Amino acid sequence: MRGLLVRAAVVQRGLEAEVRVAPGEVVALLGPNGAGKSTLLAVAAGLLRPDRGRVELDGEVLLAVGERGGAVDVPPHRRGTALLAQEALLFPHLTARDNVAFGPRAAGAARTTARKAAGRWLERVDVAHLADRRPAQLSGGQAQRVAVARALAAQPRALLLDEPLAALDVSAAPEVRHVLRRVLSGAAPDPSPPVLLVTHDPLDALALADRAVVLEAGRVVEEGPVREVLARPRSAFAARLAGLNLLVGTAAADGLRAAAGAAVAGVLDTGCAPGEPAVAVFSPAAVAVHRDHPTAGASSPRNALPVVVEAVEPRGSLVRVLARAAGGAAGAGGRPVLAADVTAASAADLELVPGARVWFAVKAAEVAVHAARR
Repeated sequence: MRGLLVRAAVVQRGLEAEVRVAPGEVVALLGPNGAGKSTLLAVAAGLLRPDRGRVELDGEVLLAVGERGGAVDVPPHRRGTALLAQEALLFPHLTARDNVAFGPRAAGAARTTARKAAGRWLERVDVAHLADRRPAQLSGGQAQRVAVARALAAQPRALLLDEPLAALDVSAAPEVRHVLRRVLSGAAPDPSPPVLLVTHDPLDALALADRAVVLEAGRVVEEGPVREVLARPRSAFAARLAGLNLLVGTAAADGLRAAAGAAVAGVLDTGCAPGEPAVAVFSPAAVAVHRDHPTAGASSPRNALPVVVEAVEPRGSLVRVLARAAGGAAGAGGRPVLAADVTAASAADLELVPGARVWFAVKAAEVAVHAARR
């Protein structure tokens, strides 16, 4: 196949997953800590040998373990991949220019040719004026731009990004994100290689990626275009990333039958048939909080879910109330599963403190029911 294929099973880490990235495509690998994202990236880079697995790049087998035909394991420096991590990891004794020229030089380019290529890449990432500085003289954002230039100057056949913006401060991260978006979108003269991006930040996924793959507990639980995954999440992590509530269960004619038996009225998505595994998704802004059981609204059926408040967090002019379902409605994951946004005045009037038993109410029209990944 053209592009990148990474398939790996690492028993000790509970990983068994497969990801495909087409030529020129950027795929964001999303998931909670410990889901296996960086492990999968390490397998692709040749830094970790799985118990079973296969890595292909443009039809060439770079890794074949536990398959017929004998084992293949091409060493990292011969795979044609470039790995960009959270830290820039520049050579401290080399200037920015010579750091970027290292890849072309290692590939056999003459010193003059390599330094010219380095200059072009430094210009593309907007740090040509820093070419003669050493890493100790660069800020975190500047160093990461140089690291981006170094990775791409080596003309990798695949680019692996392991949370490249996570270590940057709030002012540097948007600037480097903009640079990455430009060079990965094809604005640079050279065509972009397949890119696999590990991130926890929805902004990174939205700005940089074409498609998202969500890993949970070592398995792929959801994949699709980034905006679709965040707008219509089918997994607990994607829902949290998008800031939405998510309940799991079985689709019913009028909504969702939650895992523990509670009925949740909602609007079924196209292709979501009654009786199939499904999720119900709704915004915290659509939730009203009541001390007593709310009466049904005249214009729309209203869901009333008994909950126990676990935390109250200020968010600007609003307060985010995090609660665990006390009745039959069940979310996914081991943290507070439902959220509501209320004003500070409402939070005070309702005495919303940890341990308080209240009702979360949401109109059926605000609840979207989607088919769950099998």
